[in-house]
Amino acid sequence: MSPLPVTVPAKVRTRLRAAARRPQRLSPQETEDRALLLRLISLLLQYPDAELSSSRAALADSVRSLPPSPAAGNLTAFTAWYAARDPEALERHYVEVFDLRRKSSLYLTYYLHGDTRRRGMALLTLARAYQAAGWDIAGGELPDHLPVVLEFAALAGPGAGEAPLRRHRRGPVLIHRALEAADSPYRHVLAALLSLLPPPTRADEEAVAKLAAEGPPNEDVGLDPYGRYGHGEFAPPDAFVPPAAVPPTPVPPGAAVPPTPVPPTHRTEGLR
Repeated sequence: MSPLPVTVPAKVRTRLRAAARRPQRLSPQETEDRALLLRLISLLLQYPDAELSSSRAALADSVRSLPPSPAAGNLTAFTAWYAARDPEALERHYVEVFDLRRKSSLYLTYYLHGDTRRRGMALLTLARAYQAAGWDIAGGELPDHLPVVLEFAALAGPGAGEAPLRRHRRGPVLIHRALEAADSPYRHVLAALLSLLPPPTRADEEAVAKLAAEGPPNEDVGLDPYGRYGHGEFAPPDAFVPPAAVPPTPVPPGAAVPPTPVPPTHRTEGLR
């Protein structure tokens, strides 16, 4: 997208850029095909337990029936590997690439906020968006787990349904890069997803490169080592900012100070 003239008011430029990044208006058939793609990507990114492993042939058949597209081509490449792999080997590979490596974690708010209090608020915002759309998360996963975000996008449609995915679009870019570096076949699944999203801007690419080098905000909750939002790289425009902590109420000289409560001691009798 070419730069807009500086004479255009900033608010108008922001709205025009946002409109350019939204999905184009789709026909009912295109909307249905897109939802099927998102649902298939969601399933293929879930842990390959016994139930999912037993459905691999059906998933491969569904992928082969897709209309030709870059996403369908990537999913075809993945399911050829996926269907031929031993189930236990599949499970080990999944744990290795998604559970043991921070750069390819499937929890999208982690890339924005790390393990900080801001992440808790982001999770709550996602959960409320799902509830407002009449959708309850099943299975006990966090609302920012990429398969959950994809399933919501498939169910709720390209507009509001894909809004959480667009807001956290830099996470899938980083996951794809990490999977490419690890030479994991799951890179094809992320490539399929990225082909459905608007291309990354220069700001996205710079932010992803910095995140890959430095990692998300670290786990020192409350110390805020990266500033308000890691120098602004990952904060969506409507992000919630927690209020500053209220200073303690001063105690007048001579006033009685209540004792500090002592937490109860955990009983250990009988434990071995």
